[in-house]
Amino acid sequence: MRLGALGLVACGAAEGPVQVEVLEDEVAQVVPLGGGPARTVPRTSLPSNVREGDVVRDGRLDTELGARLAREVAEWRARLAVPVPVGLDLSSGVSESLTADKER
Repeated sequence: MRLGALGLVACGAAEGPVQVEVLEDEVAQVVPLGGGPARTVPRTSLPSNVREGDVVRDGRLDTELGARLAREVAEWRARLAVPVPVGLDLSSGVSESLTADKER
């Protein structure tokens, strides 16, 4: 009976949609989209074509919600990006080790 209840949670039926974080051979780790702790569920309780990062709702992949979530994360990361000042050459590297004195 416990596996059946976990299956409902994995498919998003008990607590809403979940995102698949980790897939292994026998189990998967899912996280409720509304927040909450990650849960380990039998992989067989998820759709057969599920991948890490996918969103599952009511036992089916929700590609629209998954795509929207991916867009929101990309936009959030873009807002956090720090622009490189004009003239700063990041490819030149450091001429010598910053810890040269400690290495001697």
